[in-house]
Amino acid sequence: MLELYILETCPYCQKVMKFLKENNIEYIKHDVSEPENYDALQKIGQKSQVPFLYDKDKKLKMYESDDIIEYLKENKQV
Repeated sequence: MLELYILETCPYCQKVMKFLKENNIEYIKHDVSEPENYDALQKIGQKSQVPFLYDKDKKLKMYESDDIIEYLKENKQV
């Protein structure tokens, strides 16, 4: 399952979420404005940057909205 760490006010996060919605890709959203989600982002990703995609199935960790969208296009049959 895909996990996306975001901040609701971040335009880059909005871009990725819009792509996910438009392509009916299921994911779990974690808003880093909540301390437990921020702590999880730090533990998994090692830095405070969003958006951050974590694909548990493939053990992939990725930042940068354009890179995330390209990955989704290539790997999620969009």
